[in-house]
Amino acid sequence: MSIVSLGVDLGKNSCSVVRVDAAGGVVIRRSVRRQTLIHYVTKLPACVIAMEAC
Repeated sequence: MSIVSLGVDLGKNSCSVVRVDAAGGVVIRRSVRRQTLIHYVTKLPACVIAMEAC
């Protein structure tokens, strides 16, 4: 199961992250602190990242 896209909803202190596979199914849904988001993303394989700031 490979991750093809990563959805990130940016917040003030925490960000919601959703990893999606090729079939469009949610692989992982979690919340990470804003300070650790960059470290979380660098450990993932190459994929499309979509961000929302609302």
